[in-house]
Amino acid sequence: MKSTRILYLLLSLSVLALVVYILKESFTQPGLDRFEGKFEELGFYRNENNTGPVLRIYAIKVLNEEGNWMREFAEMQPHTKYGKTLVYFFSPEAPSKIDLTPKYPYFQASLEPLVLARFEKSPMGQSKFQEGFSQ
Repeated sequence: MKSTRILYLLLSLSVLALVVYILKESFTQPGLDRFEGKFEELGFYRNENNTGPVLRIYAIKVLNEEGNWMREFAEMQPHTKYGKTLVYFFSPEAPSKIDLTPKYPYFQASLEPLVLARFEKSPMGQSKFQEGFSQ
């Protein structure tokens, strides 16, 4: 009788420890605040289709070109299954606002030389990161 009570106590403590660990890990994940001061959003486009493929396009001005943070930042952007997410990183010389459209090249052709990198997450979730502008 005494051994079963100790067994239940140990089991309860281990379950409690596991729940605490899961909660700690859930609430201490890195967020977008680690990219603070490295970018400025110039434009965003999302089509209004909620039942089919969703197209998200982000235009980001790079304020800090050091490091590999652009790929990490792009990977953290929302993505919908069977949708497409595109992130364009522009040099600091880019204008303060970029109008994005659903048709390629998604922004004015005169801005293509200012593109530092391009990220695409395909409808099946495959990621592709490229330096410079290319289709």
